[in-house]
Amino acid sequence: MVKKNTNKKAHRVLPRQLAGKEGLSEGDIMRHAPYTMRFILISFLASIFVLTSFTKLELRDYRLKTIVIDAGHGGKDPGCKGQKSLEANIALSVALELGKIISENLPDVNILYTRDSDKFIELHDRARLANKNNAHLFISIHCNAGPSSIYGTETYTMGLHTSEKNLEVAQRENSVILKEENYLKKYDGFDPNSPTAYILFANFQNAYLKNSLSFAQKVETQFETLVGRKSRGVLQAGFLVLWKTTMPSVLIEIGYLTNSDEENFLGKPMGQNYIASGIYNALKEYKEELESMN
Repeated sequence: MVKKNTNKKAHRVLPRQLAGKEGLSEGDIMRHAPYTMRFILISFLASIFVLTSFTKLELRDYRLKTIVIDAGHGGKDPGCKGQKSLEANIALSVALELGKIISENLPDVNILYTRDSDKFIELHDRARLANKNNAHLFISIHCNAGPSSIYGTETYTMGLHTSEKNLEVAQRENSVILKEENYLKKYDGFDPNSPTAYILFANFQNAYLKNSLSFAQKVETQFETLVGRKSRGVLQAGFLVLWKTTMPSVLIEIGYLTNSDEENFLGKPMGQNYIASGIYNALKEYKEELESMN
């Protein structure tokens, strides 16, 4: 017994439903059916192409290939001072030690220095170096200053300060632009000594802030657990050198030169190696976490 083909009846349901509703007869719709089916097929294939294209675009290659290490201050700008130490010198020693450790243990990472000697580099040129070379991470190394009783490390990301103390640190580090020619023009009229000038950072939103905070937290964790330093936490403030960068970036205050014990620790090669090793361990962890997303 041969079964009747019921496909015709099923196929004719749609034309009958459309007929009259769209002002077309059933015959009109049936005559245009091949074109309709062709249009549907083309649309279907086009959607597959578009989805495939977007899938390819979303497949990103997360690799930490280039790092810029920025030793704060230098040359005519010595930075803050201890009883026997200058911030510019200690920051440079730690920066070079960090680069050495990274090169020895992560040979696939390209290291760039904003300075490798005692010379003055303008803030915007430090950020420009990182942007020009498409760096994947910017690390700025500094020493802190304050009352002699205060000690410990702090790692900053870009953002609006949440305390007067954070503002004071940013003002001190940003005041270096006063040594630059035409600084008002270079920094859009920014006055580092004016608290109201920092309001421009209130609505600061950076696509790299999440990664900056992640790396900053790792640095402070390593300082506390591996190096045995007192961590004063991850903070935010309006640092011009971070504001101008277009990649995850942090500014690390490795200790207070105004605290005699901390100055002695930072002034010795062993102390500088410990600090650099802590930053390296945080970097290694951050790199592994980032590249695991591939």
